Amino acid sequence: MKDKTIFDTTTLVYAFNQSEPKKRRTCKKFVEDVFLGNKRGVLTNQILSELFVVLTKKIENPLNKEKAGEIIKGFVKSPNWEKINYTSESVFRATKISKNYNLSFWDSLIVSTMLEKDIFKIVTEDSDFKKVPKIKIENPFKNL
Repeated sequence: MKDKTIFDTTTLVYAFNQSEPKKRRTCKKFVEDVFLGNKRGVLTNQILSELFVVLTKKIENPLNKEKAGEIIKGFVKSPNWEKINYTSESVFRATKISKNYNLSFWDSLIVSTMLEKDIFKIVTEDSDFKKVPKIKIENPFKNL
């Protein structure tokens, strides 16, 4: 599964957020590459949930719930996006990861879920993920 890559919530948000055109263009390309089957993308249920909340409440011009729901549906129904979930054991491991690497609990839960599925790469601008030795970051904005 080394070629599989998790996409962090912020990367997905930027793909749909109109308020930051440069970041939107960059992230939209990353997301489209997966929808078109050019890359392999993975999402957790946590990331899909966070995406809905951010798109409807936390961006400059929030989307209505119907539009945000259609976006989530697109990810859920797409065969090119693998969807994975965490377990109660993942939550427990996340508490250890949070403590050991000084990560937020929610980022630790993503890491825990990734490691359980042998996924070691994440598309994100959040450099905190680098604190976990096995995790590699692909920052979509490094060349902006």
